[in-house]
Amino acid sequence: MDVDLEPKPKPTITVGEDLSDASVGELAERIEALREEIARCEDAIKTKDAARSAADAVFGAPREKG
Repeated sequence: MDVDLEPKPKPTITVGEDLSDASVGELAERIEALREEIARCEDAIKTKDAARSAADAVFGAPREKG
């Protein structure tokens, strides 16, 4: 099996880690991975908001305590 044809694993990202040893290419890959993760989070928020809106439509919006 040719190693060059295997999919490259996504970089593991630790927020706040030292970036001084990373190459420009590695930093670009990191940015792309973070953009993909942001998009994934935004999609999850939209899904949860839609589910909440549907529940509110059926059961009514929750009342504030106070």
